[in-house]
Amino acid sequence: MFGGLRNVMGKIISNVVGAVTTEELKPDKLDELLEPMLMDLVESDVAFDVAEAIIGKIKEKLVGAKTPRFSDKQRTIKELVKAALLDLLSDVPDVDFDDLLVARTRERRPVIIMFLGPNGYGKTTTMAKLAYRLLNRHRLTTVFAAADTFRAGAIEQVSEHANRLGIRVIAHTYGADPAAVAYDAVNHARSRGIHVVMIDTAGRMHTDKNLMAELQKIQRVVSPDFSVLVVDALLGNEAAEIAQHYSRYVHVDGLIATKVDAYPKGGSILTFLYLLRRPIYYMGTGQGYGDLTPFNKSDFISALLS
Repeated sequence: MFGGLRNVMGKIISNVVGAVTTEELKPDKLDELLEPMLMDLVESDVAFDVAEAIIGKIKEKLVGAKTPRFSDKQRTIKELVKAALLDLLSDVPDVDFDDLLVARTRERRPVIIMFLGPNGYGKTTTMAKLAYRLLNRHRLTTVFAAADTFRAGAIEQVSEHANRLGIRVIAHTYGADPAAVAYDAVNHARSRGIHVVMIDTAGRMHTDKNLMAELQKIQRVVSPDFSVLVVDALLGNEAAEIAQHYSRYVHVDGLIATKVDAYPKGGSILTFLYLLRRPIYYMGTGQGYGDLTPFNKSDFISALLS
């Protein structure tokens, strides 16, 4: 997983290790070593502006770096590169979403999670994966709100997952007000002591003003505890641009990246974190309900440098 980006980071470290001596690394030497890596990062799906920021931060950490004669140079340089990446993303929190949800359900019920994202990104399946995870790991009950009343087959898709998982679906007819569906699901959960409401929303073109107004209305009506944007890692920078568009119109608390198991490049993950400044809660790593892996920023960066 993420072999493309891991290879680029490995090249950066190897190039620097080959040049470092007990003398300090000079800015012009670092330019010579690091600038060729810029396009390698871009080819691994790191957005150009993000790649420039990465190279700049690594250079900042390495200027003046030197290693004692008998030290492990590679380890020293790797630690400096890791520190550079962590600094670059220092304001993006690591969030254990499982723990956060469990704690929130102890405070009040229901906890409301609104899922956002275009069609085809795996939004509905991701919602079902999270419900499965919460039930099997933490015994948290869920009700689904089928608030995509626009796309033909959307209600049936939610209902199919719900039937497999033994979860109740609150649905109206196609063309109904999505905010009313969400409102009814919250009342249903509240009256029955259900822990979590998960709201499936429409995902037509992100430039559709009616869609954005619809999502804004749902947020006003039910005030979700968490609005989670589902992003497709395979789409790279295109997915990042769409995510930025969503975040201009509706509140986004965090992300779930899907199709990561089929994504060898890895750069879009860095792009999401840097451009959106939001935590990634999970990664979708397969087709099964159990294929939802918690994401940790520090662990991700360590894996890139392993």
